[in-house]
This record gives sequence, structure tokens and C-alpha cells, in this order.
Amino acid sequence: MTQTTSGIEPVFMPVYTRRRKVNPNDTDVHVDYVDEVGDSFEEYIVYHKKFLEWMKINGLDITKKYSQTEINELVKRSPYYKATANDVDWLMKVRMQGAIQKWVDHSISVTVNLPNNVDEALVNKLYVEAWRSGCKGCTIYRDGSRSGVMISVSKKDKKKKNENETNKDNDLSAVEEKHGHICTPPQVVEVRPQVLDCDVVRFQNNKDKWVAFVGLLDGYPYEIFTGLQDDDEGIVLPKSVTKGKIIKQTNPDGTHRYDFQFENKRGYKTTVEGLSEKFNPEYWNYAKLISGVLRYRMPIDHVIHLVGSLQLNDESINTWKNGVERALKKYVTDGTNASGQTCPMCGQETLVYQEGCLICTNCGASRCG
Repeated sequence: MTQTTSGIEPVFMPVYTRRRKVNPNDTDVHVDYVDEVGDSFEEYIVYHKKFLEWMKINGLDITKKYSQTEINELVKRSPYYKATANDVDWLMKVRMQGAIQKWVDHSISVTVNLPNNVDEALVNKLYVEAWRSGCKGCTIYRDGSRSGVMISVSKKDKKKKNENETNKDNDLSAVEEKHGHICTPPQVVEVRPQVLDCDVVRFQNNKDKWVAFVGLLDGYPYEIFTGLQDDDEGIVLPKSVTKGKIIKQTNPDGTHRYDFQFENKRGYKTTVEGLSEKFNPEYWNYAKLISGVLRYRMPIDHVIHLVGSLQLNDESINTWKNGVERALKKYVTDGTNASGQTCPMCGQETLVYQEGCLICTNCGASRCG
């Protein structure tokens, strides 16, 4: 109604380069970057939505592939020149947040963007100033502190890339010498160990309380069982229980069951027997199928996409499906690109996973659950 923004965050960059993870063995894939663990990425240029609108208004072709020099000239002509998140005075930005904070009930989503060469003293000064200004929270991001999903477009990067290509053989030799390998894919363990570490994930779908038991092998989800918390069936766990073990047992008749075991605060162990009998049999069978996919080490974000694409008619099963997605999101590596999904706020395909939530690197919108 007022034609004003609901946020106080300046544009991060009007034009920037993003990286998406690719399989180097696929056809029509151009590998522009290989990270420290051997994952391959392809780079592509992203334009801010409002920058594209400015280009249209000024009669500029938005479909043209501009050179770096041309992009730099366009940015200089635009209203965003010297007015992005990296150009704003850091200290004044914190003070501005503090001035607005007194009129805001909750914390304010603002990121102070710092260059790579800042020292700890400056970071400390900004946090202290945030405290003095009455901010309820303060987020600081130093350029390059996370290996990369988003990178700036510059000639320096191109030059560095060419140098990396020239020294590629030497780099690979150094990696092999240090680590013994370049990239080791997750190990597939077909025979389930008798005992697996387990995370207990609680969440709420609509008005129903759900619980998920995620079996872990080397810290990676290996199996998942989830359903409604049913007090009548005996799944009553203290709220403090967030971890335990899933133990596969053999019954006298040769059948198998899964037990859940946890330790209380005093170190005493409690075992919930027959975990597999506690949930709806239909949920359990679907969970076994999803667990089979996890066992063969499909990337977690792909598993979430697979579960989300299931066409199920029953409303209760669809609720279960949402629960599985929510339980698995916390295991997606921060910074993973949510391929195929667009931000509901700005319409850009710039969503990444961060602590189980989807964050838009273009406009800052977030969605959890």
C-alpha cells in the first residue's frame, strides 16, 4: 500500500556469479570451479530483479550476454553504483539497525558485509556497537569465509581461474600428497550394522505432533522412520532426548525388529523395544523405501526432492511425506543450491539450504519447515 520495502537491507550485488554443483561426467557441462573436496561447479551470471527492471526501463537488452567490461559500465550507470551492501559504511549500518530496533518487537534480519582482509578487532568493534545500540541480533559475513556458492564477477577472478588452470596438475598432485585422494564418494554399506547412532527429530504438522528417528552411519543419514507420536503405544520420550541408538534385533522366530535406546542425564540406558511396531505399517513401509535410497548414498537434497515429488492421494500419507522432508532438511550441507526452486518473493532461482531452511541469496527471504 505504501510502496515501501519491508526491509532495510541494501542490494547485495546488482550482478553476481553463482555456482551450481554439477557432475563432470555429464554431457554439456562446463566445469568452472573445483572446491577443496573435489566437487565440481558450473558458474552462471545472475542479475538482481530490480536491476533487470532498470535495464528494461532504459531500453537495454536483458537477453544479451554482456562482457565484464560492459557489465561494469552498466552498474556505473545504474542507481546501485556505490550503494550496495559492500559499499555501505559498516559501523553506520549497525547504528542504523539499532535506531530502528527500538520500534521493532523482534530481531531484524540484517547482514554486515565485510571484505576478506578485515581483522578480528574490527569484527569485535561491530559486535560491541550492536550491543551498545540495542540490537537484538547481529550477523556479520566476511567475504570468502565460506567456499563458494556466491562470488563476485571480476577480472581478478578470471585471472585467478586461468592461473588455476595452468597449475592444475600441480594442484592435483598436492591434494593427492596431502589427502591421499582427490574425492572419495560416500561409502555404500549394503549390510546394515546392528547398531546405528540416531538423531531424534520432533516437529509438528498441522496440529499433530510427529517424531522421526534418523539412523546415522558416519554422521550421514542411513535410514529414517517417522510417524505420529502415539502415547498409547508407548513412544513417550523425555524432551531432552535428541540422540540415541537404533539396534536391530532378531526375534526367536527369525524375524527382525528395531529397538531405540537412549541414555538419560544420569547415564542410565532405556530401551524402547519394537520401534517398527509403533508406527502406522504404511508409514513404515514407505520409510523402508526411503531408507533404501539413503543407504545407497543419494545426496540428501535429491532425496528431499524425490520424496516431495511422490504422488500420493491419501491426506495422511501426504502429511507423512512432509514430515520426512522436514526431518531430512537439517542434514543438507549449508550452501547447497535448491535446484529447480524459485524464491516466492523475488522469483529468482537463488535458494540455498542453510541450517535446514531455504534462504534466498538474492533478496534475503527465508522459509523453514
